[in-house]
Amino acid sequence: MKIFVASLPFKLEENDIRETFEEYGEVSSVKLVLDKETGKKKGFGFVEMPDDEQARKAIADLNGLEIYGRAIAVAQAEEKAGGNNNRRNNFGNNRGGGGFNRGGYNKNYQDRNQEQD
Repeated sequence: MKIFVASLPFKLEENDIRETFEEYGEVSSVKLVLDKETGKKKGFGFVEMPDDEQARKAIADLNGLEIYGRAIAVAQAEEKAGGNNNRRNNFGNNRGGGGFNRGGYNKNYQDRNQEQD
């Protein structure tokens, strides 16, 4: 089971998270998400545990656990629709597609403001 872990203190390393989750069973992977530009931790990541029962116990016990003064959030990770991990395709952020990037939202916002004048 893939587990989403958030509100992590920035000083935690992958090994710290692995050790915490290994108290509940085998951990197959730990991945902290890093900012692409700075390389700094974003404060969340993912843990994978092959045994769903052990993973559910870890989620129940660790959600809200205070580490270095921060209550961490732990939940089962949700799979993205369509299994496509490319956010650009999912949200139309390719600058040529539809959605918010074509200016539809801004145009409507401007129209509303002009009507009020």
